[in-house]
Amino acid sequence: MKKLFSLILAVAMLLACASALAEGAVTLTYAEVNPIEGTVVGDVALAFKDKLEELSGGAITVDIQASGVMGDEKTVLANILGGDTSVDIVRISAFALNQYGAQKSVFLTLPYVFTSEDHYWNFVASDLAKEFLAEPKEVGLPFNGLAYGEEGFRHFFLKNEAHTIDDLKGLKIRVSDDPIMTGMVSGLGAAATTVSFGELYSALQTGVVDAAEQPITNYLSNSFQEVAPYLLKDGHTLGTIELIATDAALAKLTEEQQAMVQEAADYAMQVCKESVTAKQAEAEKTLIDGGYHVIEVEDKTPWQEATKDVLNANIAGMEDIYEQILALQ
Repeated sequence: MKKLFSLILAVAMLLACASALAEGAVTLTYAEVNPIEGTVVGDVALAFKDKLEELSGGAITVDIQASGVMGDEKTVLANILGGDTSVDIVRISAFALNQYGAQKSVFLTLPYVFTSEDHYWNFVASDLAKEFLAEPKEVGLPFNGLAYGEEGFRHFFLKNEAHTIDDLKGLKIRVSDDPIMTGMVSGLGAAATTVSFGELYSALQTGVVDAAEQPITNYLSNSFQEVAPYLLKDGHTLGTIELIATDAALAKLTEEQQAMVQEAADYAMQVCKESVTAKQAEAEKTLIDGGYHVIEVEDKTPWQEATKDVLNANIAGMEDIYEQILALQ
């Protein structure tokens, strides 16, 4: 009888714990514009989800909405600023914050700032990166910067073969709605054309644009090689990424859980660092094996010269930060 009573008591305690856990359960919606499968950002999303759910003991569930289901980055950010709370965690390209007053993030999208991926990860580990992450809150934006990562260097991909800057002149090249990318493309002698990411495949297919640019993994995972089979590896910018959490999301959590979100973000970016090299090599091999054209730019000096105006215009008044970044090589 005593054993039966003990068993009943144990079951009751387990049910009480489960009920308490259910009452305190929180679901965070995570928005990603790219597919999960085969992408660096997919690895980041899954790592964040797994780690946060592990740290919280299941009290926090992460619902990943990938492939642009919640809209492109611009739309998601605009919705958040408008008070929408349907998204809690967003993986964005670092340049997405430039237009909202986060001026320091401009350095993460300017052409040829980072000489290598090691250079960038030195920045990520620096106090300077922490200053950059804090900037959204400093300028009054309703979200918090959590951590930085990267998808690899961004390259141009084209419908027709190209090897030099001269081959880009006059082409319609897709850019996001970002003045830096527009200035860079214009400096190369091409016509910057704004097209949403979700419409890019059809824009290439129908000739609305002649070319675009992305990290090699995104180029492959979105099947852009089917309509633009020439990849020109100029590495004009690094595909820097950032995880942000909305104020509304963090308000749903205890201070302890907020610390878990930060720990999960830091962990996800370590996974990113390990993933990016392997994913890029794998993607390039897949393209070459598939008969697509991967063209190396051996001398980047002419490209740097052609884009120096947009660089100089955007670091004006912040030259000291630029020097600090260069010193991290």
